[in-house]
Amino acid sequence: MTASEPASPGRDVPYDGAPAYADVPRDAVSYADAPYDAVVLAGGAARRLGGVDKPAVRVGGRPLLDRVLAACAGARATVVVAEPRPTARPVRWAREEPPGGGPVAALDAGLRRTASQDVPAEFTVVFSADLPFLEEDTVRRLVTALRTGGAEGALLVDADGRDQPLVAAYRTAALRRELAVLADRHGGLAGLPLRRLTGSLDLTRVPDPLASFDCDTWDDIATARARIREHGHVLDEWISAVKDELGIDLDVDTGVLLDLARDAAHGVARPAAPLTTFLVGYAAARGKGGPEAVAEAARKATALALRWEEDNGSPQPAPGPDAG
Repeated sequence: MTASEPASPGRDVPYDGAPAYADVPRDAVSYADAPYDAVVLAGGAARRLGGVDKPAVRVGGRPLLDRVLAACAGARATVVVAEPRPTARPVRWAREEPPGGGPVAALDAGLRRTASQDVPAEFTVVFSADLPFLEEDTVRRLVTALRTGGAEGALLVDADGRDQPLVAAYRTAALRRELAVLADRHGGLAGLPLRRLTGSLDLTRVPDPLASFDCDTWDDIATARARIREHGHVLDEWISAVKDELGIDLDVDTGVLLDLARDAAHGVARPAAPLTTFLVGYAAARGKGGPEAVAEAARKATALALRWEEDNGSPQPAPGPDAG
C-alpha cells in the first residue's frame, strides 16, 4: 500500500511553506546513463481488502505486482520484498525482519539485497506493489528529476497534493545513511513510519495524479479496471498484457499493423486480417526479429493486399471476337 502523507518539511520547502515541485516534461532527458536499482514492497496485510493477496489481484488481466515490475524493467537489479511467488520476469526476493515489520524495515531489507552487486547503482526507485498505472515513463521522469537536480529524492504527489514516498526515486547513499541513523536511534527499524525516513531527506516533488493512484480498496480496484477498458486505453493495455503473457519485449508501430489488418480485411476477406498479421509476426521472428523487421514485413503484406484489391476490383477486358 502506498503511504499517503502530507508533504514533509524537507529542505526543499520554501519559507512560505509551499513544497517545491520538479517540472519534468514527459519527454524528459534520457536516463540511460543513470543506472538504477528497484525495490518493490509487496508484503502488506491488505486489511482494507479483507486480507486478500493484493499484489496478485489482477487489473487488465495482469497481477498488480507484474504491472509494477513491467514499469521498472530497466533496473539493473529488482528486489521484491515479500514471500516469493511466480512473476512475469525474474527478480530477487527479500523479507523484512521481523516479517510484517513495516515499510521502513522492508525498504532496508530490499536495499541490503541490492547491495550484493559489485557496484551498487547510484539511484534506487521504490514502489509499492499496488500501482496499476505506473509506467516506464514514470520511472524515467523520477530518475531524471533526481539526476538533473541536487535533491536526495524525487517522489510523486497525488491528486490531493499528498506525498507518495513509495512512488519515488532516491539516491541510494542517502537512503542507506538515513536508515542507519534510524536503526541506531531506535534500536531497529520495525514499526517506524516512512515519514521518519523521508522527513530527513532533501526531496523534490513530481505531480502525477494517475501514476500515483494506488489500490487500497475494492472500489479502487474497480476504478482501475474500468479505466483501462476505456476506448483510449484498452488497446495499449491489451498489447502490454499480451507481450507480458508471451514473454515478448518488442515495441512495434501498432498503427502499421492495424492499417495492414484493415487493408487485408477490405481487399481480401475479413478472416484475412488476423491471419495476415500473424504471418507478419512469424516472418519478422524468422528474420531479425526487431521493430524494423515487423515494419518491413507489414509493408510487404500491405502492398500485396492493395495489389490484391486492385486486381480483383478492376474491370476485366471484354473478350475479343476470336475468343473461344
